[in-house]
Amino acid sequence: MTTIQYSRAGRRQAMRRIRPRRSPAVPLLVLAWLGVAAVMWLWWRNTPAVSSTAADWLVNAGRMTGLLAGYAIALVIAQMARVPALERRVGSDRVARWHATSGRYALVLTLAHVALILYGYALQSGTGVVPQTVTVVTGYPRMIEATAGTLMLLVVGLVSAGAVRRRVRYEIWYYLHLLTYAAVYLAFWHQLATGGEFVGDAAARAAWYALYATVGSLVLWYRVLTPVRLNIRHRMRVESVVEEAPGVVSVLIRGRRLHRLGAEAGHFFRWRFLTKGLRWSANPYSLSAPPRPDRLRITVKAAGGHSAALARLRPGTRVWAEGPYGAMTAARRSRGKVLLLAGGAGITPLRALFETLPGAPGDLTLLYRARTAEDLALRDELEAIADARGARLLYAVNRPDGRRPAITAKTLRRILPDIARHDVYLCGPPGLAEESYAALREAGVPDRRIHHESFEL
Repeated sequence: MTTIQYSRAGRRQAMRRIRPRRSPAVPLLVLAWLGVAAVMWLWWRNTPAVSSTAADWLVNAGRMTGLLAGYAIALVIAQMARVPALERRVGSDRVARWHATSGRYALVLTLAHVALILYGYALQSGTGVVPQTVTVVTGYPRMIEATAGTLMLLVVGLVSAGAVRRRVRYEIWYYLHLLTYAAVYLAFWHQLATGGEFVGDAAARAAWYALYATVGSLVLWYRVLTPVRLNIRHRMRVESVVEEAPGVVSVLIRGRRLHRLGAEAGHFFRWRFLTKGLRWSANPYSLSAPPRPDRLRITVKAAGGHSAALARLRPGTRVWAEGPYGAMTAARRSRGKVLLLAGGAGITPLRALFETLPGAPGDLTLLYRARTAEDLALRDELEAIADARGARLLYAVNRPDGRRPAITAKTLRRILPDIARHDVYLCGPPGLAEESYAALREAGVPDRRIHHESFEL
């Protein structure tokens, strides 16, 4: 067991942030749709009349889908920027889903734009689609670049498809995903060079430049400059690695002025360990204890090559971190009583919250689901925290015959008769999370008081 519990700083920070904040998700979605309306207005403003011929209808549809594709791509880039206000308040899981959805729309709109424009031009010129395609690609300004950018987007879309993504190593997917930036750069100049909305309209060009300059600045600031500043300032290194349970290790990380990171219990970082086999990938792991001025701790279950390799880390290994991210913090709490429901490795962020969430004796309950008693990671720490705080700590482990105890609405009501008046923090494998969420809703817990982050896209 690692000794990093009872952080007074972590408790004080949680107290300061206990007042719930409204999620900006709805205003942001409204703003995004207003952007769609503005793009459509840009098309209408530069279309004095719409001809009734099929060719002109196709070309105009191609122009609209092209503009919408350009706007959707800007949203994709903004959602890749890891802006803290979004990652911490909206939630990293929701932003990731927005990013995936925007990416699908951008790809479909791009392909529709290509098909509609080429077919419309072919009808206007009276030639076949293939000869017209050759003419457009080789004769129109910036079309070679646009073609290369479109092919890159297709590659990114292919490796991001669920069936392919599950079969591709994370590192391969991640670095191919970075082709998005090159694709956007190549396609941007095509939009300005050939788009009818921009060629003769200085105001439209200025607005498009401003849109892409803004999202580009977000990426530069939050994906490049902020992490560089963080890691130069805090200089983190591995202090020790401790086995907590079979296949579960804690990595203790030492650094300078870590209390100035702005991290809270419930947050996660994306960690890159600068050693052979790990330096080229950055994986998200939650803090398993409140941050302290000189150290942080993550607790990881071996579930793949990267997580399994952490058990072999040597003291002194340099650490590169990005964050903190995540919205499953004390700020989401809206009621006095709280249930923390953990499964497997999901105990990691909930252990930190169990220590720091403000509450009187009896206000906090932690229900921990695991296969066997030996799989209960951090058990000694949890029991010490429960004793010190007067909190309830319950385990749900498989019976000797291997039967799995179900978490049902009836079970939850028996444990907590007033469950409907609790906030619930839920973290665990997808199957457990879905089962528990359904049981919580049936037990009367409103959706807005079930706090859960998932990265299953």
